[in-house]
Amino acid sequence: MAVAIRTSQNVLLEYEPASVGERILAAMTDYLVIFGWVALMIMLPAQSGIRTGRFYVIFVMFPVVAYDLISEWFLNGRSIGKLALGIRVVMLDGSPPGIGAYLIRWVLRIVESAAFLGGVVPIITVAVNGKGQRLGDIAAGTTVVKLKPAVSLDDILIRPLDEQYVVQFPDIRMLSDRDIGIVREALRWGDPQIVMRTADKLKEVTGIQTSLTDRAFLETVLSDYQFITTQ
Repeated sequence: MAVAIRTSQNVLLEYEPASVGERILAAMTDYLVIFGWVALMIMLPAQSGIRTGRFYVIFVMFPVVAYDLISEWFLNGRSIGKLALGIRVVMLDGSPPGIGAYLIRWVLRIVESAAFLGGVVPIITVAVNGKGQRLGDIAAGTTVVKLKPAVSLDDILIRPLDEQYVVQFPDIRMLSDRDIGIVREALRWGDPQIVMRTADKLKEVTGIQTSLTDRAFLETVLSDYQFITTQ
């Protein structure tokens, strides 16, 4: 099930939620990074004669405890494990995640891990949620998705238009974003019957007459609407 996110440019993108397996592999990669840090900090004093104490322990443990918060904040929703797996944290409303969202996810990750058998319940929550959310994601309004959208910009036919582009069907101004979303979905599916019915309905609503094929007509409608609404 794809997660629909509307961008600030009013473009609807569908992202595929990261699978449970991908999130587990990302977490395991992060655990290896944390283990490597701790091992290095243990070996360094032994090799160099550095005296350790309370402050050294705090210095070593702080990155371990705050790893998820620090990495997601500075790496724009990604940890090293997420980078390796090609996944990232996003807001469901399309806005960039802020420190508040990352903080909520981090705090609830600690609670989930401590209270629920080392992460069993979060795994179940992600699997059954439908949007790839654990409890921390639900509270923060976030989810974790694959970086490549399930529907690319080419799929939904949002393409750069020349500044000299000429609108062919000015009457499409009467269409709503919801109408255009239906057009995009029809083209994405590509079924000739769906494309034909969508084109016929648009012609009926707008009164447009054209000799273009149904698909070419719908593609032109999208280009016209994009040009009109972005000027």
